[in-house]
Amino acid sequence: MKKVDHIGIAVRNLDDVLPYYTETLGCPLLKIEEVESERVRVAFIDAGNIKLELLEPMDDSSAIHKFLEKKGEGIHHIAFGVENIEQRMDELKEKGVRLLNEQPKNGAGGALVAFMHPKSSNGVLYELCQKQ
Repeated sequence: MKKVDHIGIAVRNLDDVLPYYTETLGCPLLKIEEVESERVRVAFIDAGNIKLELLEPMDDSSAIHKFLEKKGEGIHHIAFGVENIEQRMDELKEKGVRLLNEQPKNGAGGALVAFMHPKSSNGVLYELCQKQ
């Protein structure tokens, strides 16, 4: 693991919460994009030494929608930056870590991503994130 790349935060509506991050906290908005594969709209916030990834569901089929219905708004995942995601996934599997993805998939910002099952990570959803 290189570093914590970002913290994912589930929100019901980006337009409603962005002023808190940009105006109240004074953190710059880096960009907003849609990730079709995950059915989310994502805003990246520069919080100094780390990015915050605000995740809004695009529809009811999104995992973020399901998360919000179950737990409400808040921290969804912590993402670790990695150099070689496939190698890291293999190493974790060898150590008994259950992954939610068999293969890396395309995530926000053009990164390759894969998630560790929270049951293998003491209740925390961790993401592996390899920037292109």
